[in-house]
Amino acid sequence: MIEPGVILVTGGAGMIGSNLVHRLRQHGHRVIVVDNLWRGRRENLLDANDHHVIDMEHDFYDRDLALPDQLDDLLTNVDYLFHLADIVAGIGYVFCNQGSIFRQNLLINSNVVTSARRFPDIKGLIYVGTACSFPADKQTGVDAPPLREEDQYPAAPESAYGWSKLMGEYEMQLAEKEVGIPVSIPVLHNVYGAPCDFDSGRSQVIPALIQKALRAPDQPFIVWGSGEQGRAFVHVRDVIDGLIAAMERGLGKGIIQIGPDSCTRIKDIAETVADISGKNFDITYDTTRPEGDRGRCADFSKARKELGWTPRIDLREGLEELYEWISART
Repeated sequence: MIEPGVILVTGGAGMIGSNLVHRLRQHGHRVIVVDNLWRGRRENLLDANDHHVIDMEHDFYDRDLALPDQLDDLLTNVDYLFHLADIVAGIGYVFCNQGSIFRQNLLINSNVVTSARRFPDIKGLIYVGTACSFPADKQTGVDAPPLREEDQYPAAPESAYGWSKLMGEYEMQLAEKEVGIPVSIPVLHNVYGAPCDFDSGRSQVIPALIQKALRAPDQPFIVWGSGEQGRAFVHVRDVIDGLIAAMERGLGKGIIQIGPDSCTRIKDIAETVADISGKNFDITYDTTRPEGDRGRCADFSKARKELGWTPRIDLREGLEELYEWISART
């Protein structure tokens, strides 16, 4: 385990970022958070006793990273930088806002790495990538072979979001090569867990389905797409294990996938959520709606070898936990 130090987390008030901040604080690190609160929430940084886990006056900064030089005054004594901040949401939002997502993420990533280059003594830069950056033709269904890290190229992501994150990977690797800052790029598959958006046009598939189940049968339970599309769902606590390991063991080792080697159909998620609800209602599939890539999962053998990482939380267990969390807030 790395000795306690100072760690800056961009996007640290979001679902993944806040869980990472909590874990880093448990390990004794001082954590500085930068988040413009587009999706993040200050309350995500509260502990069980409703106390903030960081010094919100001195260690929380509401800044827009699409503007240049936003980190320059914060990186002076930082040991490690986790870059999670980006523009992302559910599939409906992503495919209706491709141009702005692409541009904003390019700006965010480039501004962060430009600032980091000015501090070459940083011990590590951990850039969080996405499975959306893999070529669309390798994401053909629930039976598609697990993706390998080398499958990213030749590049052909389906969405502008995937392209923007891939360009971020490349720029981080250039910084490693030219400035010498050690970089790790954990590439995440479909992360779920609390805290999360569940009642907006930006919510992702699992929290959206749970909210629909909570409203059923008073409102129809409609699944976007055929339901045959699949994803490799990974619980946020498993992801945090991977991110901590990336800082401790993954620097200088390129991209490393964080996700299971099995793909779960959205239909199966919908039926499981319906079963967890204990209600009796019909499930309707709206094939006029976008469903994204047909299916993908991860060959996580590199994560197992380099990071000692494997997914541990059972999907049903994770869904039950998130259902209870959203239910308590609905």
